Amino acid sequence: MRPKILAKDLSQTELLQSIKRKGIAEEPMGQKVEILLNLIEQLQSEVKELRAGNQGLRDENNRLKGEKGQPEIKAKNQKGFTSNHLSEKEPQTPKKDNKGSKKAGIKIDREEILEYPQELLPAEAQFKGYEEVIIQDIILATDNVLFRKEKYYSP
Repeated sequence: MRPKILAKDLSQTELLQSIKRKGIAEEPMGQKVEILLNLIEQLQSEVKELRAGNQGLRDENNRLKGEKGQPEIKAKNQKGFTSNHLSEKEPQTPKKDNKGSKKAGIKIDREEILEYPQELLPAEAQFKGYEEVIIQDIILATDNVLFRKEKYYSP
């Protein structure tokens, strides 16, 4: 005795494949069943395409209304199959580091010369020039002005 196949346990495609033409004794009836099965498969594929198109139109309609469409949820990987996402990506170009001097971009507001007291220097010390050091600071100052406008009155 064959086990009973329940429709809720199998998908539509599996159900169609479980029906065997050999089980039908009469030849003309078997051909008719085969034609019907082919028709059902065609209709199933057409319904699947129409549903996908309908969902695409719904997503576009929602997008035009300012909403989000239905998210695409990817199936989980099968056992033993792992995809290497790093190899699938295109190689990225390394970021350029700005390791050069940044002194050229700094606006100098004032220049001061710091003199070292001569009496603290050794007698044989020779002047060789200046070493430039830039110190950046922020000054927050108020600039309140009281204007005294002349006013006249003519009787």
